[in-house]
Amino acid sequence: QVQLVESGGGLVQAGGSLRLSCTASGRTFDTYSLAWFRQAPGKEREIVATINHSGTLTSYADSVNGRFTIFRDNAKNTVYLQMDRLKPDDTAVYYCAARWIYGRATAGEYDYWGQGTQVTVSS
Repeated sequence: QVQLVESGGGLVQAGGSLRLSCTASGRTFDTYSLAWFRQAPGKEREIVATINHSGTLTSYADSVNGRFTIFRDNAKNTVYLQMDRLKPDDTAVYYCAARWIYGRATAGEYDYWGQGTQVTVSS
């Protein structure tokens, strides 16, 4: 069992930056692939970024590629999402999620989820 807790959300002006953190319980953190998803009001949950268990492979949604960076510190059981040049369209609740296998996957294929953290970008 893995428990995930996100933090770092808040209100920021367009063009600004935020860093989200997601800390996991358990001793097997370094065996999981992780992802950040987001969900805006009235929209479906969408994947933002993924990272494999060792941090050597990452992928990004087209909408954030070049602005967001996912990375992890396995010694701290934490995955991060550095968000730069934020836009109002980035406003959403951001969730981290974990699964065993790295690769393209839908939200339903992730086994563990955090409670989410709100990110609001003002124009």
